Amino acid sequence: MTETTANAGGATTADAEAGNQTLSVTDNRTGQIYEVPIIDGTVKAAEFGRIRVTESEPGLAVYDPGFTNTASCRSSVTFIDGDKGILEYRGYPIEQLAEKSSYLEVAYLLIHGQLPTKAQYETWVHEITYHTFVHENLRSFMEGFRYDAHPMGMLQASVGALSTFYPESSRISDPDLRHIQIVRLIAKMPTLGAWSFRHAQGKPYVYPDNELGYAANFLSMLFKMSEQKFVADERLIRALEVLFILHADHEQNCSTNAVRSVGSSQVDPYSATAAGIAALYGPLHGGANEAVLRMLRRIGTVDNISEFIEGVKSGKEKLMGFGHRVYKNYDPRAKIIKKACDDVFEVTGVNPLLKIAQELEKIALSDEYFVKRKLYPNVDFYSGLIYEALQFPPEMFTVLFAIPRTSGWLAQWLELVQDPEQKIARPKQIYTGDRTLDYVAASERWK
Repeated sequence: MTETTANAGGATTADAEAGNQTLSVTDNRTGQIYEVPIIDGTVKAAEFGRIRVTESEPGLAVYDPGFTNTASCRSSVTFIDGDKGILEYRGYPIEQLAEKSSYLEVAYLLIHGQLPTKAQYETWVHEITYHTFVHENLRSFMEGFRYDAHPMGMLQASVGALSTFYPESSRISDPDLRHIQIVRLIAKMPTLGAWSFRHAQGKPYVYPDNELGYAANFLSMLFKMSEQKFVADERLIRALEVLFILHADHEQNCSTNAVRSVGSSQVDPYSATAAGIAALYGPLHGGANEAVLRMLRRIGTVDNISEFIEGVKSGKEKLMGFGHRVYKNYDPRAKIIKKACDDVFEVTGVNPLLKIAQELEKIALSDEYFVKRKLYPNVDFYSGLIYEALQFPPEMFTVLFAIPRTSGWLAQWLELVQDPEQKIARPKQIYTGDRTLDYVAASERWK
Protein backbone atom coordinates (compact mmCIF):
# COMPACT_ATOMS: atom_id res chain seq x y z
CA MET A 1 0.00 0.00 0.00
CA THR A 2 1.24 3.50 -0.85
CA GLU A 3 0.00 6.51 1.09
CA THR A 4 0.18 10.03 -0.35
CA THR A 5 -0.36 13.37 1.35
CA ALA A 6 -0.30 16.77 -0.33
CA ASN A 7 2.10 19.23 1.24
CA ALA A 8 1.27 22.63 -0.25
CA GLY A 9 4.38 24.24 1.20
CA GLY A 10 6.79 21.33 0.87
CA ALA A 11 8.17 18.72 3.21
CA THR A 12 9.89 21.17 5.57
CA THR A 13 9.39 24.66 6.91
CA ALA A 14 12.35 25.82 4.83
CA ASP A 15 10.69 24.45 1.70
CA ALA A 16 7.45 26.20 2.60
CA GLU A 17 9.22 29.51 3.13
CA ALA A 18 11.00 29.06 -0.18
CA GLY A 19 7.64 28.64 -1.91
CA ASN A 20 8.34 25.07 -3.09
CA GLN A 21 5.45 22.70 -3.64
CA THR A 22 5.89 18.98 -3.17
CA LEU A 23 3.91 15.81 -2.61
CA SER A 24 5.12 13.69 0.31
CA VAL A 25 4.71 10.01 -0.53
CA THR A 26 5.13 7.29 2.09
CA ASP A 27 5.58 3.78 0.75
CA ASN A 28 4.09 1.64 3.51
CA ARG A 29 5.84 -1.43 2.11
CA THR A 30 9.24 -0.04 3.00
CA GLY A 31 8.59 2.99 5.18
CA GLN A 32 10.54 5.09 2.68
CA ILE A 33 9.36 8.70 2.22
CA TYR A 34 9.68 10.38 -1.17
CA GLU A 35 9.33 14.05 -2.09
CA VAL A 36 7.71 14.58 -5.47
CA PRO A 37 7.74 18.12 -6.94
CA ILE A 38 4.39 19.67 -7.83
CA ILE A 39 4.66 21.86 -10.94
CA ASP A 40 1.64 23.62 -12.45
CA GLY A 41 -0.66 21.42 -10.41
CA THR A 42 0.91 18.21 -11.74
CA VAL A 43 3.49 15.64 -10.71
CA LYS A 44 5.67 13.85 -13.23
CA ALA A 45 4.73 10.18 -13.53
CA ALA A 46 8.43 9.32 -13.92
CA GLU A 47 8.97 10.47 -10.32
CA PHE A 48 6.95 7.47 -9.12
CA GLY A 49 9.35 5.20 -10.97
CA ARG A 50 11.80 5.87 -8.11
CA ILE A 51 9.44 4.13 -5.70
CA ARG A 52 10.33 0.42 -5.50
CA VAL A 53 10.81 -2.27 -2.89
CA THR A 54 14.15 -3.46 -4.27
CA GLU A 55 16.44 -2.18 -6.99
CA SER A 56 15.81 -5.30 -9.04
CA GLU A 57 12.06 -4.66 -9.24
CA PRO A 58 10.36 -2.12 -11.51
CA GLY A 59 9.23 1.14 -9.94
CA LEU A 60 5.64 2.26 -9.54
CA ALA A 61 3.73 3.27 -12.66
CA VAL A 62 0.55 5.33 -13.03
CA TYR A 63 -2.44 3.36 -14.38
CA ASP A 64 -4.91 5.65 -16.16
CA PRO A 65 -7.07 4.06 -18.92
CA GLY A 66 -8.34 6.73 -21.29
CA PHE A 67 -6.01 9.36 -19.78
CA THR A 68 -8.78 10.63 -17.48
CA ASN A 69 -6.31 12.44 -15.22
CA THR A 70 -2.99 12.36 -17.04
CA ALA A 71 -1.39 15.36 -18.76
CA SER A 72 0.61 14.32 -21.81
CA CYS A 73 2.03 17.72 -22.73
CA ARG A 74 2.33 21.38 -21.93
CA SER A 75 0.33 23.50 -24.35
CA SER A 76 -0.56 27.15 -24.86
CA VAL A 77 -3.05 26.53 -27.68
CA THR A 78 -6.42 25.99 -26.00
CA PHE A 79 -7.70 26.53 -22.46
CA ILE A 80 -10.79 24.80 -21.10
CA ASP A 81 -12.43 25.15 -17.70
CA GLY A 82 -15.12 22.50 -17.82
CA ASP A 83 -16.69 23.43 -14.50
CA LYS A 84 -17.21 27.04 -15.54
CA GLY A 85 -17.96 26.37 -19.21
CA ILE A 86 -14.97 28.36 -20.52
CA LEU A 87 -13.22 27.75 -23.85
CA GLU A 88 -10.39 29.99 -25.06
CA TYR A 89 -8.05 29.85 -28.06
CA ARG A 90 -4.67 31.35 -27.14
CA GLY A 91 -6.44 33.25 -24.33
CA TYR A 92 -9.29 34.65 -26.46
CA PRO A 93 -12.84 33.62 -25.39
CA ILE A 94 -14.59 31.51 -28.01
CA GLU A 95 -17.63 33.78 -27.78
CA GLN A 96 -15.62 36.81 -28.98
CA LEU A 97 -13.91 34.89 -31.77
CA ALA A 98 -17.19 33.43 -33.05
CA GLU A 99 -18.81 36.86 -33.08
CA LYS A 100 -15.99 39.01 -34.44
CA SER A 101 -13.43 36.85 -36.23
CA SER A 102 -13.17 34.75 -39.38
CA TYR A 103 -12.07 31.14 -39.54
CA LEU A 104 -8.78 31.91 -41.32
CA GLU A 105 -7.95 34.55 -38.72
CA VAL A 106 -8.63 31.99 -35.97
CA ALA A 107 -6.48 29.46 -37.84
CA TYR A 108 -3.65 32.02 -37.94
CA LEU A 109 -4.13 32.65 -34.21
CA LEU A 110 -3.90 28.94 -33.40
CA ILE A 111 -0.84 28.35 -35.59
CA HIS A 112 1.13 31.51 -34.80
CA GLY A 113 -0.04 32.20 -31.25
CA GLN A 114 -1.30 35.72 -31.85
CA LEU A 115 -3.81 37.61 -33.95
CA PRO A 116 -2.38 38.83 -37.26
CA THR A 117 -1.69 42.35 -38.38
CA LYS A 118 -3.45 43.47 -41.55
CA ALA A 119 -0.40 42.62 -43.66
CA GLN A 120 0.08 39.25 -41.97
CA TYR A 121 -3.59 38.37 -42.45
CA GLU A 122 -3.58 39.33 -46.13
CA THR A 123 -0.45 37.25 -46.74
CA TRP A 124 -1.95 34.30 -44.84
CA VAL A 125 -5.23 34.43 -46.77
CA HIS A 126 -3.32 34.70 -50.06
CA GLU A 127 -1.20 31.65 -49.19
CA ILE A 128 -4.21 29.56 -48.20
CA THR A 129 -6.25 30.64 -51.21
CA TYR A 130 -3.59 29.78 -53.77
CA HIS A 131 -2.85 26.34 -52.35
CA THR A 132 -6.42 25.04 -52.54
CA PHE A 133 -5.79 23.08 -55.75
CA VAL A 134 -4.53 19.50 -55.52
CA HIS A 135 -2.42 17.49 -57.94
CA GLU A 136 -4.42 15.85 -60.73
CA ASN A 137 -2.99 12.47 -59.77
CA LEU A 138 -4.69 12.83 -56.39
CA ARG A 139 -7.96 13.44 -58.18
CA SER A 140 -7.43 10.15 -60.03
CA PHE A 141 -6.65 8.50 -56.70
CA MET A 142 -9.99 9.67 -55.26
CA GLU A 143 -11.89 8.62 -58.37
CA GLY A 144 -10.66 5.07 -57.73
CA PHE A 145 -12.85 4.68 -54.62
CA ARG A 146 -16.09 2.73 -54.81
CA TYR A 147 -19.17 4.80 -55.61
CA ASP A 148 -20.46 4.28 -52.04
CA ALA A 149 -17.17 4.94 -50.21
CA HIS A 150 -17.60 6.79 -46.93
CA PRO A 151 -16.39 10.41 -47.25
CA MET A 152 -14.27 10.13 -44.10
CA GLY A 153 -12.48 7.07 -45.44
CA MET A 154 -11.75 8.97 -48.66
CA LEU A 155 -10.55 12.02 -46.72
CA GLN A 156 -8.28 10.00 -44.45
CA ALA A 157 -6.66 8.17 -47.36
CA SER A 158 -6.30 11.31 -49.48
CA VAL A 159 -4.65 13.34 -46.73
CA GLY A 160 -2.24 10.49 -46.03
CA ALA A 161 -1.47 10.29 -49.76
CA LEU A 162 -0.45 13.97 -49.79
CA SER A 163 2.79 13.01 -48.05
CA THR A 164 3.85 11.18 -51.21
CA PHE A 165 3.29 14.32 -53.28
CA TYR A 166 5.42 16.40 -50.92
CA PRO A 167 8.27 14.12 -49.74
CA GLU A 168 10.16 17.12 -48.38
CA SER A 169 7.47 17.32 -45.67
CA SER A 170 9.41 14.68 -43.71
CA ARG A 171 12.03 17.35 -42.90
CA ILE A 172 10.04 18.58 -39.92
CA SER A 173 12.98 20.43 -38.33
CA ASP A 174 12.95 23.03 -41.14
CA PRO A 175 10.59 25.89 -40.10
CA ASP A 176 10.03 27.05 -43.68
CA LEU A 177 9.06 23.56 -44.81
CA ARG A 178 6.80 23.18 -41.76
CA HIS A 179 5.03 26.39 -42.70
CA ILE A 180 4.30 25.43 -46.29
CA GLN A 181 2.92 22.03 -45.25
CA ILE A 182 0.62 23.74 -42.74
CA VAL A 183 -0.60 26.11 -45.45
CA ARG A 184 -1.15 23.26 -47.89
CA LEU A 185 -3.12 21.17 -45.42
CA ILE A 186 -5.45 23.97 -44.30
CA ALA A 187 -5.94 25.00 -47.94
CA LYS A 188 -6.55 21.56 -49.43
CA MET A 189 -8.82 20.07 -46.77
CA PRO A 190 -11.99 21.77 -48.09
CA THR A 191 -11.14 20.62 -51.63
CA LEU A 192 -10.66 17.01 -50.56
CA GLY A 193 -13.74 17.14 -48.33
CA ALA A 194 -15.92 18.58 -51.08
CA TRP A 195 -14.66 16.04 -53.61
CA SER A 196 -15.50 13.16 -51.28
CA PHE A 197 -19.03 14.62 -51.07
CA ARG A 198 -19.37 14.91 -54.85
CA HIS A 199 -17.95 11.42 -55.34
CA ALA A 200 -20.68 9.87 -53.20
CA GLN A 201 -23.30 11.64 -55.33
CA GLY A 202 -21.77 10.63 -58.64
CA LYS A 203 -21.29 14.28 -59.59
CA PRO A 204 -18.23 15.81 -61.27
CA TYR A 205 -15.61 17.30 -58.97
CA VAL A 206 -15.67 21.10 -58.78
CA TYR A 207 -12.35 22.93 -58.73
CA PRO A 208 -11.65 25.72 -56.22
CA ASP A 209 -12.68 29.29 -57.06
CA ASN A 210 -9.90 31.53 -55.79
CA GLU A 211 -12.11 34.61 -55.99
CA LEU A 212 -14.17 33.27 -53.09
CA GLY A 213 -13.43 33.19 -49.38
CA TYR A 214 -12.63 30.00 -47.49
CA ALA A 215 -16.17 28.99 -46.48
CA ALA A 216 -17.80 30.33 -49.66
CA ASN A 217 -15.33 28.40 -51.82
CA PHE A 218 -16.11 25.23 -49.89
CA LEU A 219 -19.85 25.68 -50.49
CA SER A 220 -19.14 26.28 -54.18
CA MET A 221 -17.15 23.05 -54.51
CA LEU A 222 -19.96 21.22 -52.75
CA PHE A 223 -23.03 22.49 -54.54
CA LYS A 224 -22.09 24.15 -57.85
CA MET A 225 -23.80 22.62 -60.86
CA SER A 226 -24.11 24.17 -64.33
CA GLU A 227 -24.09 27.83 -63.26
CA GLN A 228 -21.02 29.86 -64.22
CA LYS A 229 -20.45 30.98 -60.64
CA PHE A 230 -21.98 29.65 -57.44
CA VAL A 231 -23.22 32.35 -55.08
CA ALA A 232 -24.14 31.23 -51.56
CA ASP A 233 -26.32 33.22 -49.17
CA GLU A 234 -24.11 35.32 -46.88
CA ARG A 235 -25.99 34.05 -43.82
CA LEU A 236 -25.07 30.48 -44.68
CA ILE A 237 -21.45 31.44 -45.30
CA ARG A 238 -21.28 33.15 -41.93
CA ALA A 239 -22.95 30.23 -40.16
CA LEU A 240 -20.39 27.85 -41.67
CA GLU A 241 -17.57 30.19 -40.60
CA VAL A 242 -18.91 30.13 -37.03
CA LEU A 243 -19.12 26.33 -37.05
CA PHE A 244 -15.55 26.15 -38.36
CA ILE A 245 -14.35 28.48 -35.58
CA LEU A 246 -16.11 26.45 -32.89
CA HIS A 247 -14.57 23.20 -34.12
CA ALA A 248 -11.04 24.52 -34.75
CA ASP A 249 -9.52 23.04 -31.58
CA HIS A 250 -10.58 21.48 -28.32
CA GLU A 251 -7.50 20.70 -26.28
CA GLN A 252 -6.26 17.09 -25.87
CA ASN A 253 -9.24 15.16 -27.23
CA CYS A 254 -8.97 11.72 -28.88
CA SER A 255 -8.02 12.95 -32.37
CA THR A 256 -5.58 15.59 -31.11
CA ASN A 257 -3.96 12.98 -28.92
CA ALA A 258 -3.69 10.74 -32.00
CA VAL A 259 -2.01 13.53 -33.99
CA ARG A 260 0.46 14.17 -31.18
CA SER A 261 1.12 10.48 -30.55
CA VAL A 262 1.77 9.67 -34.21
CA GLY A 263 3.62 12.95 -34.67
CA SER A 264 5.95 12.04 -31.81
CA SER A 265 7.57 9.50 -34.17
CA GLN A 266 8.68 12.58 -36.20
CA VAL A 267 6.58 11.55 -39.18
CA ASP A 268 5.40 14.19 -41.68
CA PRO A 269 2.33 16.32 -40.78
CA TYR A 270 0.13 14.74 -43.48
CA SER A 271 0.48 11.30 -41.90
CA ALA A 272 -0.07 12.72 -38.41
CA THR A 273 -3.19 14.55 -39.61
CA ALA A 274 -4.48 11.38 -41.27
CA ALA A 275 -4.21 9.73 -37.84
CA GLY A 276 -6.35 12.51 -36.40
CA ILE A 277 -8.96 11.95 -39.11
CA ALA A 278 -8.97 8.23 -38.33
CA ALA A 279 -9.64 8.97 -34.65
CA LEU A 280 -12.37 11.46 -35.53
CA TYR A 281 -13.98 8.83 -37.77
CA GLY A 282 -14.96 6.82 -34.68
CA PRO A 283 -18.58 7.15 -33.50
CA LEU A 284 -17.55 8.05 -29.94
CA HIS A 285 -15.70 11.13 -31.20
CA GLY A 286 -16.98 12.66 -34.41
CA GLY A 287 -20.31 10.90 -34.84
CA ALA A 288 -22.22 12.32 -31.88
CA ASN A 289 -24.28 14.89 -33.84
CA GLU A 290 -25.57 12.16 -36.15
CA ALA A 291 -26.65 10.21 -33.05
CA VAL A 292 -28.57 13.29 -31.87
CA LEU A 293 -30.56 13.40 -35.13
CA ARG A 294 -31.38 9.69 -34.83
CA MET A 295 -32.58 10.29 -31.27
CA LEU A 296 -34.79 13.25 -32.26
CA ARG A 297 -36.33 11.27 -35.11
CA ARG A 298 -37.00 8.35 -32.78
CA ILE A 299 -38.79 10.68 -30.35
CA GLY A 300 -40.91 11.84 -33.29
CA THR A 301 -43.08 14.53 -31.67
CA VAL A 302 -43.01 16.85 -28.67
CA ASP A 303 -45.76 14.74 -27.09
CA ASN A 304 -43.34 11.80 -26.79
CA ILE A 305 -40.61 13.70 -24.91
CA SER A 306 -41.91 12.95 -21.40
CA GLU A 307 -41.96 9.24 -22.13
CA PHE A 308 -38.45 9.45 -23.61
CA ILE A 309 -37.15 11.30 -20.52
CA GLU A 310 -38.52 8.57 -18.27
CA GLY A 311 -36.82 6.02 -20.51
CA VAL A 312 -33.50 7.82 -20.02
CA LYS A 313 -33.92 7.78 -16.25
CA SER A 314 -34.70 4.08 -16.23
CA GLY A 315 -31.73 3.26 -18.46
CA LYS A 316 -33.84 2.23 -21.47
CA GLU A 317 -32.91 5.29 -23.56
CA LYS A 318 -29.78 7.38 -24.10
CA LEU A 319 -29.86 11.17 -24.09
CA MET A 320 -27.51 12.10 -26.92
CA GLY A 321 -25.91 15.54 -27.21
CA PHE A 322 -25.94 16.10 -23.44
CA GLY A 323 -22.98 15.86 -21.12
CA HIS A 324 -19.27 16.00 -21.96
CA ARG A 325 -16.07 14.41 -20.72
CA VAL A 326 -14.70 17.88 -19.92
CA TYR A 327 -17.67 20.22 -19.48
CA LYS A 328 -19.68 20.01 -16.26
CA ASN A 329 -21.52 23.15 -17.28
CA TYR A 330 -23.20 24.39 -20.46
CA ASP A 331 -20.82 23.83 -23.38
CA PRO A 332 -20.05 27.40 -24.55
CA ARG A 333 -20.03 26.21 -28.17
CA ALA A 334 -23.59 24.92 -27.83
CA LYS A 335 -24.88 28.38 -26.90
CA ILE A 336 -23.27 29.90 -29.99
CA ILE A 337 -24.54 27.17 -32.34
CA LYS A 338 -28.04 27.60 -30.93
CA LYS A 339 -27.96 31.22 -32.07
CA ALA A 340 -26.54 30.26 -35.47
CA CYS A 341 -29.55 28.01 -36.04
CA ASP A 342 -31.78 31.06 -36.41
CA ASP A 343 -29.75 32.51 -39.30
CA VAL A 344 -29.55 29.20 -41.14
CA PHE A 345 -33.26 28.43 -40.77
CA GLU A 346 -34.11 31.90 -42.10
CA VAL A 347 -32.63 30.75 -45.40
CA THR A 348 -33.43 27.04 -45.46
CA GLY A 349 -36.66 26.89 -43.48
CA VAL A 350 -36.98 25.49 -39.97
CA ASN A 351 -35.93 21.91 -39.46
CA PRO A 352 -38.99 20.16 -37.99
CA LEU A 353 -36.72 18.46 -35.44
CA LEU A 354 -35.81 21.86 -33.94
CA LYS A 355 -39.00 22.10 -31.90
CA ILE A 356 -38.37 18.67 -30.40
CA ALA A 357 -34.76 19.63 -29.62
CA GLN A 358 -35.74 22.89 -27.94
CA GLU A 359 -38.42 21.27 -25.79
CA LEU A 360 -36.11 18.40 -24.87
CA GLU A 361 -33.43 20.87 -23.80
CA LYS A 362 -35.96 22.89 -21.77
CA ILE A 363 -37.18 19.83 -19.87
CA ALA A 364 -33.72 18.36 -19.30
CA LEU A 365 -32.30 21.63 -17.95
CA SER A 366 -35.11 21.93 -15.40
CA ASP A 367 -35.24 18.28 -14.34
CA GLU A 368 -33.36 17.58 -11.11
CA TYR A 369 -32.17 14.21 -12.47
CA PHE A 370 -30.13 15.87 -15.22
CA VAL A 371 -29.18 19.01 -13.29
CA LYS A 372 -27.78 16.89 -10.44
CA ARG A 373 -25.66 14.95 -12.94
CA LYS A 374 -24.52 18.19 -14.64
CA LEU A 375 -25.82 17.07 -18.03
CA TYR A 376 -25.95 20.14 -20.26
CA PRO A 377 -26.21 20.37 -24.07
CA ASN A 378 -22.88 20.04 -25.85
CA VAL A 379 -21.73 21.22 -29.27
CA ASP A 380 -23.28 18.22 -31.02
CA PHE A 381 -26.83 18.85 -29.84
CA TYR A 382 -27.62 21.56 -32.40
CA SER A 383 -24.83 21.24 -35.00
CA GLY A 384 -26.46 18.27 -36.72
CA LEU A 385 -29.64 20.29 -37.27
CA ILE A 386 -27.65 22.98 -39.07
CA TYR A 387 -25.72 20.49 -41.19
CA GLU A 388 -28.93 18.78 -42.20
CA ALA A 389 -30.52 22.13 -43.08
CA LEU A 390 -27.51 22.80 -45.32
CA GLN A 391 -28.37 19.54 -47.14
CA PHE A 392 -25.44 17.51 -45.87
CA PRO A 393 -26.03 13.76 -45.44
CA PRO A 394 -25.06 12.39 -42.00
CA GLU A 395 -21.89 10.74 -43.34
CA MET A 396 -20.56 14.23 -44.20
CA PHE A 397 -20.96 15.60 -40.67
CA THR A 398 -17.58 14.32 -39.51
CA VAL A 399 -15.86 15.69 -42.62
CA LEU A 400 -17.27 19.10 -41.71
CA PHE A 401 -15.67 18.59 -38.30
CA ALA A 402 -12.30 17.50 -39.70
CA ILE A 403 -11.83 20.46 -42.08
CA PRO A 404 -11.67 23.18 -39.39
CA ARG A 405 -10.07 20.91 -36.79
CA THR A 406 -7.05 20.65 -39.11
CA SER A 407 -5.82 24.05 -37.94
CA GLY A 408 -5.98 22.92 -34.31
CA TRP A 409 -4.29 19.62 -35.06
CA LEU A 410 -1.48 21.44 -36.85
CA ALA A 411 -1.08 23.98 -34.05
CA GLN A 412 -0.73 21.08 -31.62
CA TRP A 413 1.64 19.24 -33.98
CA LEU A 414 3.79 22.35 -34.37
CA GLU A 415 3.95 22.73 -30.60
CA LEU A 416 4.90 19.06 -30.27
CA VAL A 417 7.82 19.12 -32.70
CA GLN A 418 9.28 22.22 -31.02
CA ASP A 419 8.88 20.94 -27.45
CA PRO A 420 12.25 19.64 -26.12
CA GLU A 421 10.47 17.66 -23.37
CA GLN A 422 8.50 15.51 -25.81
CA LYS A 423 9.61 11.97 -26.62
CA ILE A 424 8.15 9.30 -28.86
CA ALA A 425 4.88 8.11 -27.31
CA ARG A 426 5.38 4.80 -25.56
CA PRO A 427 2.96 4.22 -22.66
CA LYS A 428 3.53 1.47 -20.13
CA GLN A 429 1.25 -1.52 -19.77
CA ILE A 430 0.20 -3.82 -16.97
CA TYR A 431 0.83 -7.31 -18.27
CA THR A 432 -1.96 -9.77 -17.37
CA GLY A 433 -1.11 -12.79 -19.54
CA ASP A 434 0.65 -16.10 -18.93
CA ARG A 435 4.38 -16.33 -18.23
CA THR A 436 7.24 -18.78 -18.89
CA LEU A 437 5.21 -21.36 -20.78
CA ASP A 438 7.03 -24.25 -22.42
CA TYR A 439 6.52 -24.61 -26.14
CA VAL A 440 4.74 -27.81 -27.18
CA ALA A 441 5.65 -29.10 -30.64
CA ALA A 442 2.90 -29.17 -33.27
CA SER A 443 3.28 -32.96 -33.55
CA GLU A 444 2.21 -33.19 -29.92
CA ARG A 445 -0.53 -30.56 -30.00
CA TRP A 446 -2.20 -31.86 -33.19
CA LYS A 447 -2.65 -35.46 -32.12
